[in-house]
Amino acid sequence: MKSFLSITLVVVLGFLSAILIGFRTDLPFSPLAYDEEQEGLQDRLIIKFSHVVAENTPKGLAVERFSQLVKEKSNGRIEVQVFPNGILYSDITEYDALRNGDIQMIAPAFSNLADKIPEWSVLDLPFAFRDETDVEEAFNGEIGRLLFESLEPFDMKGMAFWNNGFKQMTSNRPIRRPEDFKGQRFRIIQSKVLEAQFQALGAKGYGAPFTDVYQKLASGQVDGQENTISNIYTRRLYQVQRYMTLSNHGYLGYAVIMNKQFWEDLPPETQTIIQEALKETTAYSNQQALTINEQQWNQLQKMPLEIHKLTAEETEVWQAAMKSVYDAFAPVIGPAIMKELEELHAKPKRRRIARKEGKRFPEVIPNLWNRESKALSLSQSELLLASSKTVGSRILLRNCG
Repeated sequence: MKSFLSITLVVVLGFLSAILIGFRTDLPFSPLAYDEEQEGLQDRLIIKFSHVVAENTPKGLAVERFSQLVKEKSNGRIEVQVFPNGILYSDITEYDALRNGDIQMIAPAFSNLADKIPEWSVLDLPFAFRDETDVEEAFNGEIGRLLFESLEPFDMKGMAFWNNGFKQMTSNRPIRRPEDFKGQRFRIIQSKVLEAQFQALGAKGYGAPFTDVYQKLASGQVDGQENTISNIYTRRLYQVQRYMTLSNHGYLGYAVIMNKQFWEDLPPETQTIIQEALKETTAYSNQQALTINEQQWNQLQKMPLEIHKLTAEETEVWQAAMKSVYDAFAPVIGPAIMKELEELHAKPKRRRIARKEGKRFPEVIPNLWNRESKALSLSQSELLLASSKTVGSRILLRNCG
């Protein structure tokens, strides 16, 4: 009986408390009043930008710069959230994430695109560019336009090209001639062109995400890799590699890409803000790439790494060994882009002098295409050219000469 009375008393007291307190609108439990700042947060546009490299690399700094510029130009209305170091997606999984709308922007290396869209293979061809001037002309000209056009059927919108630099070889064996590659395994960005490149040299290309490079070198799963000075330095690959060859055999850059539907749904004024921020970021990024590679090249020379620069003669031997790559992929890339590349190589070389604080400083890696002497005489070059059956062969032979 006492227990029943106790329960009844608790219920009654609880009901009275609800009447006197629970239904009051001036207590913290009631809905919040209108808040202008909170309303502003709801209107903010979020753009998720995922990439796989460190923040202190050319691409990492460029993404941060872009994020900052968009915030400033939009007065905080547009927020670019940056996810570096592959913390959100790897360079293999980011494509599906972009197309599914889980993220809105990526900046993959050209090789990653080449594995999915054949036209992009042109940027993976060995010795495709003689110098940075060739690179800029390709990106800002018809080659760049055709490549961005090829993204459209895959629900991707090409926004900008960002530079990093020319690639060099590292290994635990000295590499000077093609036969030095024989039997080795090299980590590559998954790309059929890069696989063919190493196959032509007697080695095997092993596709793996960039975030796994150090571990695979340290464990011995691969013997070497190819990369830019900045990536070799920031990833501390000199700790697990004994030799580096300055070869300038390939170029590493990035395509800034946005989800196509996301872009088309943006208001025109928002698109303008993003385009302006990207234009400024691209100019900043390309200059930073030169500066960073130069600074980190100076640091890299202090590390326990034996460095060899290919001579003009050695470079020509490498080019001749890789000729089959052009023969195989020119038809896949297509005549329109290969014709543009051939015309680019037909132009006179114009060496650009980099400047820093008004003073001339040496190029990060000497331009191996600017040679005082030629191994092939004009008659020899013409003879070889006559026997070539593809545009790709003509391009490589011109570069050899």
